[in-house]
Amino acid sequence: METLFAGLAAVIAIGTGVALIMRRIGQPLLIGHIITGIIVGPALFKLIKSPETLSIFGDLGIALLLFIIGLGMSPRVIAEVVRPSITVASAQIAITTIIGWLVGSAFGLSSAEAFFVGLGFGLSSTIVALKLLSDKREQGRLYGKLTIGALVVEDVVAAIAIMFVASAHEGQWLAAGPLVSLAFKGLLIGAGMYWVSRYVLPHLQKLIAADQELLFLFAIAWGLGIAALFAKVGFSMEIGALAAGIFLAGLPYAQEIAARLRPLRDFFVVIFFIALGTQLSFSQLSDSVGLIIAGILIVVMLKPLIIMTGLGLLGYTRRTAFKTGLNLTQVSEFSIIFVILGYEKGLIEQHIVVLLTVVALISIAISTYLVTFSDRLYGLTEKHLHLFERRHTRHEHYPSSRYDFILFGYQKGGHEFVNVFKELKKSYVVVDYDPEVIETMEHRGINYLYGDATDIELLEEAGIERAKLIVSTITDFQTNLILLTHVETRNPEAVVICEAENPRQAAKLYRQGASYVILPHYIGSEKISAFVKKSGLKKSAFKKFRDQHLKLLEDEFGALDEEAEHDRKLGRAIVKGLTSLTSKSLL
Repeated sequence: METLFAGLAAVIAIGTGVALIMRRIGQPLLIGHIITGIIVGPALFKLIKSPETLSIFGDLGIALLLFIIGLGMSPRVIAEVVRPSITVASAQIAITTIIGWLVGSAFGLSSAEAFFVGLGFGLSSTIVALKLLSDKREQGRLYGKLTIGALVVEDVVAAIAIMFVASAHEGQWLAAGPLVSLAFKGLLIGAGMYWVSRYVLPHLQKLIAADQELLFLFAIAWGLGIAALFAKVGFSMEIGALAAGIFLAGLPYAQEIAARLRPLRDFFVVIFFIALGTQLSFSQLSDSVGLIIAGILIVVMLKPLIIMTGLGLLGYTRRTAFKTGLNLTQVSEFSIIFVILGYEKGLIEQHIVVLLTVVALISIAISTYLVTFSDRLYGLTEKHLHLFERRHTRHEHYPSSRYDFILFGYQKGGHEFVNVFKELKKSYVVVDYDPEVIETMEHRGINYLYGDATDIELLEEAGIERAKLIVSTITDFQTNLILLTHVETRNPEAVVICEAENPRQAAKLYRQGASYVILPHYIGSEKISAFVKKSGLKKSAFKKFRDQHLKLLEDEFGALDEEAEHDRKLGRAIVKGLTSLTSKSLL
């Protein structure tokens, strides 16, 4: 025990020192964690005598990270990106696997080994991608949602592949029977979780939320318990942890749980990346150098090109496609598990495990830089990315002309501005890059342009140099900076209103030339304070104010009934699928 404690203390101390150096030289901390693993692992000083201990801590970090990501999502958020996620992720896995198989065969691998290599290259790392998205606070952006959707699809494929390999015996594949059993178990667990979260937890929430320690313990028990249950029946722990968070996302204390778990998550995730670094040994690099280089090129260059092409064909902007593609430029931790299991079952040789491990670590390091500096990379390559955007198929609803008002972003408060524009009887256009939002605006007869606020060509087409009022409800700071810079150059007389997430961002936007910066919390507090000054504390006045607000929500969003109806539909779909599968099994 003392040796274990001393080893862990040494790892944390070295990790802190490396992290300080990385921060000092302006490099991503994730790279520092992997370097720490290389230092303490067999590659250099061999300080870790029991790497399994680090792996256990790392698994806890993975589960907590995905659980917290799930808490920020809901079935409705997932539904927004189901179709493109399944389409693009499936195509990417298939194409990458085929090309990986061809490349592996060209380097002299057997058909089975080449298949393991190809599929291993095709799976992206859920942990790395979500950690990078979380660090940049981009989970809620469209490319963040698409990334998460694609990762869920890839994790399901990984779970199925691992299950098939696990069913092999003495180098031979077994029948597909376990797959049906796994699907049945998944539906059963999903139905049970839905029932508990829908009908049981709402009645217990007051008791649980009344005590902060109890809330903390409940969150850990639910998240890790569901993750363990999924792993027990044959799915991955990662899918279970994500599902556990999603089924709690609709409860009022979801964000409180996420806030309390983040420090614990951060510590264990750091340990995970250190454990990942310990798996590298320099002696492994002498073999298969050519195939390692080819694998890195496939993962870092081919995969994002496939994803960008797929999203472009589905009507997404070049920026969304580019950033989604970069988020998936690494090899999954599942790939390593997949090939290790294949080796243990006698399906492949050990050098394939070495190959995938090295490619995974190098691709994770490269991916970290690509995602961290994705905005700069996009600025450098934007002119060459028009090939990945079906600009003329879904770009415009009305011919380009002179607009008095231009609104960027419709989903978060944009409808209020549209109502004002219509009342003033001024010409306007709404710019948005989410295909789902475009369909909504088309259905409502709203003038729109499909594209990204950072696309200079689009800004020119919208007539930004002639607009009198420009409003951005986009909360992305860099996007607003780019927009303000262009407006200041082309139309300095225009009134520009944009949105910020915090006072520091607001101050920078004001310095860049914004006429007014919306801070949602400040605006809300200011409005309610003015109401209290005007109406006092009469409950009747608040009731009238409340009724007006509820009517707005009901008219504009359908928020009173939509979520409940969505939950009912989801429940019916799960039960229907479960009943159908049960009937087929009985037949």
